[in-house]
Amino acid sequence: MFNNDLADGSFGVTSPIYLYLLKHSGAVADRFEVPTNQMVTSFSSKSELAINPSVSGRALSFMGYVAAPGALDVSNSNTPGAIDPTNPVSSAYYRAVGVINDNGRLNVTETNAYSGNNGRAAILNDTRFQPLIYTAGNAGNGANPQPAGVVSGAGAQIMNEQFAPEADQSPGTPTPVGSFSITQLGYKPDKVGKDDNFRGLTQYDGVLYFTKGSGSNGVNTVYFLDTSGQACPNGSGVPAPGASLPTAPLSGFNPATGLPTNMCILRGFPTGLAKTDTNAFPFGLWFANPHTLYVADEGNGTNTYDPNAGTYTAAADQTQAGLQKWVYDPSAGAWEHVDTLSAGLNLGQPYTVPGYPGGTNSATGLPWAPATDGLRNLTGRVNRDGSVTVYAVTSTVSGSGDQGADPNKVVKITDDPAATTAGSESFTTVRSAASGQVLRGVAVIPGSREHR
Repeated sequence: MFNNDLADGSFGVTSPIYLYLLKHSGAVADRFEVPTNQMVTSFSSKSELAINPSVSGRALSFMGYVAAPGALDVSNSNTPGAIDPTNPVSSAYYRAVGVINDNGRLNVTETNAYSGNNGRAAILNDTRFQPLIYTAGNAGNGANPQPAGVVSGAGAQIMNEQFAPEADQSPGTPTPVGSFSITQLGYKPDKVGKDDNFRGLTQYDGVLYFTKGSGSNGVNTVYFLDTSGQACPNGSGVPAPGASLPTAPLSGFNPATGLPTNMCILRGFPTGLAKTDTNAFPFGLWFANPHTLYVADEGNGTNTYDPNAGTYTAAADQTQAGLQKWVYDPSAGAWEHVDTLSAGLNLGQPYTVPGYPGGTNSATGLPWAPATDGLRNLTGRVNRDGSVTVYAVTSTVSGSGDQGADPNKVVKITDDPAATTAGSESFTTVRSAASGQVLRGVAVIPGSREHR
């Protein structure tokens, strides 16, 4: 499978989704297999399946595909309502949002968004009579210009949660809720829709936050959706006081220019173009409080290897990969990067996975053994003493042929949110993936005294 991916960037095989309920120690308290007749994931895709608590904290949500296990190339397929005839993958499958409530019941909502690519994360707004779902992802796997349904189905989406059986659902055209254009920063426009290649998603104090950390278009940074329309006239800013979560889609799509801009870069975060600023790869994000934000940086994905040192040197030399800590300075009205926590991650150091191939992959000439490259999705909790514990899933590099798809880890670190310089904090491993597994998302169940 890895070697097929080397030859075909669209290659993938659908597989089951498993949710593990872990105690704080990492011990497994329970395991839930998502019924494969409702939704699946895809190997070797690794950017989807973030797990997010709902706004009320009474449910968890994540994204996948409506397909049978063992189906090929689903993660780059079209969606039935947004066909791109230039997509080399001609099949069509809905993307899906899975919601598990506090009674353990799974509900699936299908969507035509993210045609040609994948939805990465979802949050349920269950504080309303009609629950809404916010999602983040990317679209497009064909030529430029892309069809309107592909462009409007990228980035940030909004949809009503559906309660009908999947066989009775008929998803309509995608309903975007937010969009960003680099023209807001004074840059020339690039490929329509590719500025909105979002990965991470969270909500805090009535505001949706997104990250972009891949692709050569747009800006790899942290964004927020501005429902006030006044927070950032020049492309960056901070949310307006009393901002509220969106309740309606964004209208005004233009095939030539895309969607109108209603998103902003969080002031203080990078604003350089991804094609020239190659040091920022943000993924998940978590607010410890209104003035402390932790952002996962997944690393550059470069598997340069030194056989004499036995190290993936590009990964080991990184200074921004890991857990970035940002603090808000009210006097400047901007966020400041004060630290990057990476001790204990052992960036670039190969580790052994029982049952995984050993030695060298003949297709790449590099070791099969993976090494940590950074962090992807994350979550956290505030402890009774005021410290915070952040949990994250690692990203990897290796000689497998598909960076990031190797067995990875759930790690944790405890930090003083008031500290602005590194102390003795160090990551420890909560759980390691077995051969054939990729850990995707992590969430702390709100209100759980066992901190699961």
